[in-house]
Amino acid sequence: MTRRTWVRLDNASNIFLAARTDADPKVFRLSAETDHPVDPQLLQEALDTTFDRYPLYHAVLRRGVFWYYLQDSDLRPLVTTEDQYTCAPVYQVDRRNLLFRVMHHHRRIVLEVFHALSDGTGALWFLSDLVVAYHRLRYPGQERPVRDGIGTGGARPDPGPVPGRADAGAQRGGHGAGRTHELGADSFRHYFLRRRPHAGPAAGSAFRREAVPAALTVEDHPRSPGNAPRDIRRGHRRPRKKVYRVVGTRTPDNRTRAVELTMPAHGVLALARAEGVSLTMYLIALFFESVRLSSGGLGTARTLTASVPVNLRQFFPSTSARNFFTTVRVEHTYGEGPDDLGSISRSLEAQFRPKATPEALERKLRRFLRFERMPLLRILPRPVKDLILKLVNRGNNRGLTVAASNLGRVSLPEPAASHVGRLLFHVSAVRPQFCSISHAGLLTVTFTSPFTETGHVSQFARLLTTRGIGMTVAAARVTEEELAEGEA
Repeated sequence: MTRRTWVRLDNASNIFLAARTDADPKVFRLSAETDHPVDPQLLQEALDTTFDRYPLYHAVLRRGVFWYYLQDSDLRPLVTTEDQYTCAPVYQVDRRNLLFRVMHHHRRIVLEVFHALSDGTGALWFLSDLVVAYHRLRYPGQERPVRDGIGTGGARPDPGPVPGRADAGAQRGGHGAGRTHELGADSFRHYFLRRRPHAGPAAGSAFRREAVPAALTVEDHPRSPGNAPRDIRRGHRRPRKKVYRVVGTRTPDNRTRAVELTMPAHGVLALARAEGVSLTMYLIALFFESVRLSSGGLGTARTLTASVPVNLRQFFPSTSARNFFTTVRVEHTYGEGPDDLGSISRSLEAQFRPKATPEALERKLRRFLRFERMPLLRILPRPVKDLILKLVNRGNNRGLTVAASNLGRVSLPEPAASHVGRLLFHVSAVRPQFCSISHAGLLTVTFTSPFTETGHVSQFARLLTTRGIGMTVAAARVTEEELAEGEA
């Protein structure tokens, strides 16, 4: 009888099991758009090759008395046509199935992942390797020799002005091409259960420049932590404010409403630079304004908040494709100061920076892991732990208006670079949110929501077009009328 490798879920993954719902199955999607109809046979060959380099992606999810765990399996993935709505559930209770799927649709190669398996950066590594392997099969002889400082594949950084910065530098595709992404590595325990703090890599180190894609990098922003509001710098807590929460009409069968905006990356980046902020904070400020304008009036709930994921690999070196991120919360209260777009974005930037330093992140995560390892919690049965985490997550959701995630600018090696245009990224949604990613000079911002209404997306597009940014829009059909129209 074969002994199976198994590992407990990391601390970030446990919340996804407890918090998943029919409307939000905790699935995210990454896609690459090619310049030709995808060849399913070649894509299957590329998937077989890529899959063998990612033992983590061989895992199935099992339930124990006290915890969930990932277990190695002999299952193999099969490429399929896209025959489900976006971000349909991947994990199925009491069924041994892989925690991701690969599909093709016309010119798109699509990867969907259950979030308990991997985060956006880890999945981007997998998709990049898959896309590169596919194009090497389709266009043999077109690849160019490249140098990779740590031997992890055929990737070369773009000559961006600030390597590693989400809105200016480039993320490397093909990360896993010479490295095996093992099942066991848990970077949370490696770094944050030690007694002595472990310093992350210095900004600009060789590891940072060559090895670490960033879900959201935070150094090198134009504003200094010294510009943060005084009460933030001193750690004072502000009085609790009434947070605005978006409501709407639920989609009929709980499918996610997705709307894609595609625009020139340099134009939006120029707008952010003109305000002296990162692209991510500028997009969140736009999102806040869009929600306000589409709300018809905020009433007494004048505070809008956003949850922003931070890729911990930029501070604490890790090549694990498992979840390794945390979140930072930023907010703006209308009517308590300047409410123009530039002022909002600069305020968000000033809040974000001191919360996203290696020291602040380490303190936060050490506290979280100490709580997780309390003796009483460790002996509680898994269903009780799930209930506790579900309640914690529900309370956290009440204090959030939107969520935002930026995977930054991606650079693929040849021959993929010449044949891939847009990259796209979005997640299932318990609330309105957006995900952004750029490649080949194109920034895609994909909005997802559990509601049929898209007023905030229209306002977002209008705010950019009035600032000279042209774009294309595509929306998934979700209502019965829209689906019937699509079949006609």
